[in-house]
Amino acid sequence: MSYADGLLSTGERIMHREKQHWFVFVWGAKWAVLAVLLGLIVLILSQNLPADQRSGPLGTFLGLAVAVLVVGGLAILGWHIARYLNQEYVLTNRRVVQVAGVLNKTSTDSSLEKINDARLSQSIFGRIFGFGDLDILTAADTGVERFRMIRNPIGFKKAMLDSKHEYERDVAGGSSYDTSPPIRAAAPAPIAPVAAPIAAPVMPAPVAPRPTGDDTVVGATPGSPTQRALSSDELTRTLASLADLRDRGAITADEYERKKADLLSRL
Repeated sequence: MSYADGLLSTGERIMHREKQHWFVFVWGAKWAVLAVLLGLIVLILSQNLPADQRSGPLGTFLGLAVAVLVVGGLAILGWHIARYLNQEYVLTNRRVVQVAGVLNKTSTDSSLEKINDARLSQSIFGRIFGFGDLDILTAADTGVERFRMIRNPIGFKKAMLDSKHEYERDVAGGSSYDTSPPIRAAAPAPIAPVAAPIAAPVMPAPVAPRPTGDDTVVGATPGSPTQRALSSDELTRTLASLADLRDRGAITADEYERKKADLLSRL
C-alpha cells in the first residue's frame, strides 16, 4: 500500500492515480549515470596500464576513483529511483493529493470544491511522449498547484473534472452520476391547480301537484305517497345533474340508477 492510500478518510476512494513521466527520472539521474559510466571507463583504462604502474600510486588513485564514481553513482541512482517511485498524484472522490519524499514525506491536497480551473501545458515533445504540466487553480491562498511533467495529463484532467462534477451532485443531493452539462439551478416546481369545489346539482323548484278529475296526481301508484309529475325538460336537467354527480364520484352508479328509475316513474 502506498503512502497516499493511508491518507484516505472514511468513505474516500481513489478515482485516478498518476506519476511523473520517466523522463523526470532520467533527467534527475543523469549525473549519477554519468558517474557510473565514467567509473567504468577509468576501470578499463586502469586495467590497460603496465603492471608496475597498476601497483604504484597511479594505480591506487585510479582504483579509488573507480570505487568513488561507481559506488557513489549507484547510490545516487538508487536514491533517484526511490524518489521517482514515491512521487505520485492521486485523485479521490473528494480531493487531489500530491505525495513526495522517501524518508521525509510531504503531501499537499486540494479539495475538489475549491478547484476553479485546470490549465494544461504540453509541448510538441510532450505530446509525442505523453506528458505535460498541469496547473490546478484553486481558491486557496497559494492559488496554483503545479503537477510537473505528469504522465497522461489529459486523462488526469478529465478524471478530475468528472470527479468534481460528481462531488457537486453529491453535495446538492443528486441521485446518480450524470455526464450532463454543468449543474444549473433547478426550475421551481409548478403550482398544482386548486380543484374547483363540486357544485351541488340544481334541483327543480317544487311545484304544487296538479289535481286531476279524481283528485289524484298523475304517476302516483296506489298505496304510495303522492308524487309530482315531471315535465320532459325537468327530467332531462335532473338526469344530467345526477349523471354529473355520478361522474364526479359524489354518488355511486347504483344510487344513480335508483334515482333515474324513480324519476322515470314520475313522468
